Amino acid sequence: MPLTPLFGANVDPTTDELTESFTRAQLADQLGLDIITVQDHPYNKRFLDTWTFLTALAMKTERVHLGTNVANLPLRPPAMLAKAAASLDVLSNGRVELGIGAGAFWQGVNAYGGPNRTPGEAYAAFEDALHILRGMWGNVGRSFSYKGSFYQVQGAQPGPTPKHPIRIWVGASGPKMLRLAGRMADGVLVSSTYEPPTRLLEINQLIDEGAQAAGRATTDIRRGYNLMGIVDFGQIGSKPTGLTPGVIYGNVDYWVEELTRLYVDYRQDTLVFWPVGDEPMTQLEVFAKEIAPAVKANVAQ
Repeated sequence: MPLTPLFGANVDPTTDELTESFTRAQLADQLGLDIITVQDHPYNKRFLDTWTFLTALAMKTERVHLGTNVANLPLRPPAMLAKAAASLDVLSNGRVELGIGAGAFWQGVNAYGGPNRTPGEAYAAFEDALHILRGMWGNVGRSFSYKGSFYQVQGAQPGPTPKHPIRIWVGASGPKMLRLAGRMADGVLVSSTYEPPTRLLEINQLIDEGAQAAGRATTDIRRGYNLMGIVDFGQIGSKPTGLTPGVIYGNVDYWVEELTRLYVDYRQDTLVFWPVGDEPMTQLEVFAKEIAPAVKANVAQ
């Protein structure tokens, strides 16, 4: 059986839009969206530290889940990342989702004292991190050790215990990483501006191969899609020129049809809206009040 669809919203950690970011998070919480995600680029001088920001969002919301989209692993050692996620899960009463990425903007990572890894090294370090995250959460009350190629944990005393089983989402698009996600993760996050629907079938096949090799059901892994787009609710006007490829544009009916197609034909069961253009708060409200319920009704049939 396909997984129940989840709907979410992006919230930016920009220092010059904090009021709007908190309002957006509270609106998502009040309107019944399932998840809020925050990007993690510590080397961006306009961005707050993502974990500090997520903690503040958790204190301003009540039911919506909160997660990284995705955490910068080279700048966040996995044992400490496990502790940070478990701590916030306790503080938020079980609402944390952990998205992680192997690293992409290496110049920024290097500038902050992080390593410069080849693709093979990034993959090996990422696999180490997955083992350590699982080990730190699953061995509270016991000593935990792990010796990997890039990360080691030597007799750690894990804790606290997460309030609920924290899902690990992998931000990746390469074949090896996608198969690894199928073997060890709970979800995959890709973006409409990087991965068009025509590639989603290939991505899903690679995830399935990893899951099957590990003896897991393919439905154990959620498929998340970051939807960069504009909802035309009658006040935006004509389609803007010069839109980045992959930015979705259309009225409510178009969005409902497109998201239903992404779920039914491409197995994208977790849909995270990144409003661009004018009036992002109104767009988010329309997404939560009109588009998400209509898509849920369609897929229920």
